[in-house]
Amino acid sequence: MRGERYDNVAMTELAQIRTDIVGSLLRPPRLKAARRHYDQGAITADELQAIEDEAVRGAVQLQESVGLSVVTDGEFRRLNFQDSFGASVAGFVAGRPTVEFYESGIQGARPLQRWEIRYQGAGAPIVQRRPVIQRLRLVKNCPLEEYRFVSRVARGPAKVTLIGPDRITQRFNYEASTAIYSTVDDFVADVVAIEREMIRDLVEAGCRYVQIDAPGYTAYVDPPSLAAMRQRGEDPMVNLDRSIQADQKLLEGFEGVTFGIHLCRGNQRSMWHREGTYDAIAERLFTELPHDRFLLEYDSPRAGTFEPLRFVPRGKVVVLGLISTKVAHLETMDQLDRRIEEAGRYVPLEQLAISPQCGFASDVVGNLVSEDDQKRKLELVVETARRVWGSEGS
Repeated sequence: MRGERYDNVAMTELAQIRTDIVGSLLRPPRLKAARRHYDQGAITADELQAIEDEAVRGAVQLQESVGLSVVTDGEFRRLNFQDSFGASVAGFVAGRPTVEFYESGIQGARPLQRWEIRYQGAGAPIVQRRPVIQRLRLVKNCPLEEYRFVSRVARGPAKVTLIGPDRITQRFNYEASTAIYSTVDDFVADVVAIEREMIRDLVEAGCRYVQIDAPGYTAYVDPPSLAAMRQRGEDPMVNLDRSIQADQKLLEGFEGVTFGIHLCRGNQRSMWHREGTYDAIAERLFTELPHDRFLLEYDSPRAGTFEPLRFVPRGKVVVLGLISTKVAHLETMDQLDRRIEEAGRYVPLEQLAISPQCGFASDVVGNLVSEDDQKRKLELVVETARRVWGSEGS
């Protein structure tokens, strides 16, 4: 069985790998077309799944061919990276999203700018700020289904990405949901319980690397996001406390599993949604979050300096997201060497790794890069790791 090798990979080996990938890959044209046809009722769910299966096999082949230490399924079965939770639960007030829905959110936008997404109409929960009509319940563990397939076709370890409690809570319209959840804490308790069940199923299926996507943490350093919280009568630091505690509870008791957490500033069609450096929240994040690997966006001046990495405890790994998924321009090896050397002033080289800065397609639309650009950037991740850390890049 091809996935058998994964079960034999020690947690310490996965925790220390030098190459990584955030999650999503560009959807192949055939897969995009199939999803449109499914939205229009022209093909069945089974026909769509067969095309998804073929696309995932191609994604795994790509990642293995360039030499990545761990692979994902490209998030090809999702329309948006947050579907890991949104499509797995019932209870939110939401409509069925489509390719057209995500394309509507970028109309009039330009790449490499800040953009507040303007979706029209009801869409997926978590993607928009949505209320609930009943207590949340798990109806379909989508990440588990994704893992079962990708682990069968991958020769080495595969990881699964799961949106974290912080982003889920930020996208919960609690003001319109008090009949169901009297407090935000009650809502978060259900989110954590459901996600723990999802993770438990993944672990039982053999998954040994789970990445929590937490783009919302950068909202606590972004002035417009902070202002929006305060306008709703929220205390941002209370929100931050709640989210850190939720992430702590989420990971409790899972032995033999590597957990990563990915922080970014937004990633859709080569745009971003937040600004601000890690400095103001770094000490709390690095010392209080229990994750083994911190996958950090560091491809632009918006991320600030590496100085906040001085708070990273020994034994943790910082995965430097130095290679941009937003632009086709290919970083040079010398540039990456210098950046890694700079980071090494604050955290030892043996606690560093490298990856792209974010996914290549956080939703079905994807960033403004080509599949060839994507491949060259993944190759550069591996080449840099081998040059810096040794022939195996691990």
